[in-house]
Amino acid sequence: MTYQNKIKELLEKTKNSTAQEIIQCAYGEFGDRLVFATSLGEEDQVITDMISKIAPAIEIFTLDTGRLFQETYELLARTQKRYPMTFKIYYPETEAVEEMVQSYGINLFYESVDNRKRCCGIRKVEPLQRALKSADAWICGLRRSQAATRSAVETFEWDVANQKIKINPLASWSLEDLQRYIQENHVDVNPLHRKGFVSIGCAGCTRAIKKGEDIRAGRWWWEAPEQKECGLHDNPNRPKP
Repeated sequence: MTYQNKIKELLEKTKNSTAQEIIQCAYGEFGDRLVFATSLGEEDQVITDMISKIAPAIEIFTLDTGRLFQETYELLARTQKRYPMTFKIYYPETEAVEEMVQSYGINLFYESVDNRKRCCGIRKVEPLQRALKSADAWICGLRRSQAATRSAVETFEWDVANQKIKINPLASWSLEDLQRYIQENHVDVNPLHRKGFVSIGCAGCTRAIKKGEDIRAGRWWWEAPEQKECGLHDNPNRPKP
């Protein structure tokens, strides 16, 4: 069966399913070839909580870019203690980071989109490729209402860059849906969210948003909205916003 047919089958099978049912279906389909990538954002904390109750055998990993907020590291420590699952942590290749900083400077990402994507490529994309090496499918916390670049996200879609099936169980969730689950299930979240940080990445590339701004406005705020992806979730097959 081709990946297109498999995705079509899974989309039809889970057409009216809850996020929990989508995760359960994915685990039943892919078993130990399924992994979950968490960035420790609100969406990923919700999915972590769901996995702990549905399928704690799913491998969970996160990417430590070396430039995360201290609050993010503290949240990771609390999450590791709270849940029974093993969290794998992937780091960028030391030599690649050293060469990049030597050639382009420590804060190269402010200077151009190409430099910013170069930094994301070394600190995020390459470690992700290593994390996904033995997987057939991966779960992540994308929602359609997060950003213009994500407005056409499907619950099951083909990840062209990594040649895997990507599963987005919260694709149709609103921010209100997300916060309701967090409150009802007492999910731990990053304290920076209370200070106006909605989408949290590396410290140098994230700021709090202002009232009325798009929820992704705090990420790479010096760039145009249609450019605001780090390379982890680029998908040329999605309709453009």
